This record gives sequence, C-alpha cells and structure tokens, in this order.
Amino acid sequence: MKRPVKPGSDTVDLTVVAVPGYFAAMGVEYWLQRRRLTGGGTPTAGDYEARDTSASLSMGVLSLLAPFVAPRLLRPVTRGKGRFAKVLVGAAIGTAALTTAADIVARRAERGEAPDPPGGPGRSPSTARRVASVGGVAAVAAGGIAVTTAWATATTPERLWERRLVGSLGNGTAALAAAVVGWDFLYYWNHRFMHTSRYMWAVHEVHHSSERYNLSTALRQPVADALGTSIPYGLLCLFGIPPSAVATARGVNLIYQFWIHTEAVDHIGRAEATLNSPSHHRVHHGTNRQYLDRNHGGILIIWDRMFGTFEPEDETVVYGLTKNINTFNPARIASHEYVDMAWDIASSTGWVERLSYVFRGPGWAMRHRAPAN
Repeated sequence: MKRPVKPGSDTVDLTVVAVPGYFAAMGVEYWLQRRRLTGGGTPTAGDYEARDTSASLSMGVLSLLAPFVAPRLLRPVTRGKGRFAKVLVGAAIGTAALTTAADIVARRAERGEAPDPPGGPGRSPSTARRVASVGGVAAVAAGGIAVTTAWATATTPERLWERRLVGSLGNGTAALAAAVVGWDFLYYWNHRFMHTSRYMWAVHEVHHSSERYNLSTALRQPVADALGTSIPYGLLCLFGIPPSAVATARGVNLIYQFWIHTEAVDHIGRAEATLNSPSHHRVHHGTNRQYLDRNHGGILIIWDRMFGTFEPEDETVVYGLTKNINTFNPARIASHEYVDMAWDIASSTGWVERLSYVFRGPGWAMRHRAPAN
C-alpha cells in the first residue's frame, strides 16, 4: 500500500474521512488479539507492539502532511515555478562534469600515467576520488530533484485533463468504475516498479519496514513521494475520466488496501481468485525467498495472475526487510535507504556503477556491495 499523490484540492480526500474507521478497526483487531492471548493463544507477528504501532502511526501522520509541505519546499527549484530551477539544473550538470573529470584523473593516476593537467581536480588518486565522491552524490541529488519535480508538474491530472484525447465520461457510475479499474491497473505497475528500482524502493521501503503485520502497518506510509517518478495516474484523464473521479478512485483503492493488512482474517474464499486479500498481501510483505516481490495488486489480484507475479501463501510469513533496520525512529525509517544509497554512490568509481546503485533493484545493490563487506 502506498500514498501516491496529493488529491485534487476540490475533491474530498476519502482516506482522511476514513480515519475514524481506521482507528475503530484497529481497536477491534487489538481486542481480538487480547482475547486470543487471554485464552491461551501464542503471540504472533500480527500482535500490536507499542513502539512499532507508534512508529507506524507517526509515519501515517507525516504522510498526510508531506503532500502539503513538500511542494512548498521544492517550489523554488521546480521548473516553471521557481526562480532557482535553472540553477539546480546547472548545478547538476556542473557537478556531473567535475565528477567525470575527477574519475578520469583518478584512473590515470592509479594506472601510473601522467598526472592531471594544471587546474585539475587533484594530483593524487585519493584527492580525485574524494572529489568524485562528493561530486557524484551532489550530481545525482540535484539531477534527481530536477527530474522528479519537473515530472510531477507536467503530469498532474488537471494538466492531462486539458489535453484529453476523448470527450468527458462525466461524473457518473461508468466514469467512476473506469477510474477505479484504471487506477488499480496503473497502481500494479507502479507498485511493481517500486520493488525493482532502488530510487523508488527508497520511497516505498518505509511501508515494508515493520516486522509486524496488523492494521497499523497499513498506515506506515511513505513521506518522500515527491522524490519518485511514477506512471502518472492522470493518464486516465486523457481518456475522458475527470480528475475528480481519479481522486475518488485513489481513495477507494487505499481504503480497500487498509483492511488487508491483518492476520485476523485467514482467507476470503473464492473471491481470492479476483480480489486482493489479507492472505495475498501477507505474501507481499514477506521476506521469505519465495515471497519476495510478489502480489503487487491493490484491489484486484488478477494483474499479478496475468503478469506472472502471483504467489499463494503456503508457509508462515516472515515480515520486514531482507535486512532489517532495527529502529522505531520515524526519521531513520524515512531516510535510511537514502543515506545508504548516498554512501554507495560516494564509494562508486564511475557513472555506470553510480547510476546502477540508483536505478537497479535493491537486491543488485546488496549483491554488488557484498564483496567489499
């Protein structure tokens, strides 16, 4: 489950309206757990733990604030909006050029070739490597912010609605049904992308960071959506679905996904052939080898069945990350993957390696880093 975009300002945010229902459902789930334990049941990973629940709720609150705070912070460097947008692009290009020069100098020095020319970034491999380390991180950070802010601005539902290819479907049942199914289809691919590209995993990994699995886990949401690039849900507007219907579909999708974060429900019978369920989504949160990067659907599980990412639940799920971070600090939960990625970029010796740490999957980074460890 993820919080992909800020809804239209003229549309009621269903996920906020549903907040009392979230807490009521968590209360019922907690009561059922206490009754089970009182009756002699054994503790499970689905039980509530105070520090874990507090971290999840804190991330949920921050995720509600982020869509309002992030645009204001990034506006000065956003193309078409901020006065420093061109400065940011220039900084990205300049630091990339400096880093490239430092890479060349370091490689020449390491091969024992002639020293770099006067005015070069350094006269020893160590100096050049330090310049490349700092420059590489700066270039990737500046370039990433420039691209993600420009992408977000260019792909808003309102902007794509103005460029729609067909007439409006109106605000009736047909438009809403098309929006819900269309949103869910795009959500599947965006969710899958988040598990296969590290800079997107850095956004989404927050949601997988808990080693427990209950309804509070559903609220452990990302706060750095502004640093990602998704297939825009506004694409639905090109086909006549109004932005208001897109925003409503978003709410329906996220509210549906709330209830599947539980161990209190085992299976839902034949409906599991079509719908996502607690059993299917437990698999998605598992670190078991057979469960990794499976079951990406939101409401419908048919996308996973169609595109080869479905896995049934047949062994006890171990929740969390393949390498757990062992913290309940919301700031560290939100930032640790970015910090690790920055260190990986800083340790790289060329652009292929740097960009691989950003764009390839998190598994690639762990395997590539392993020999040094």
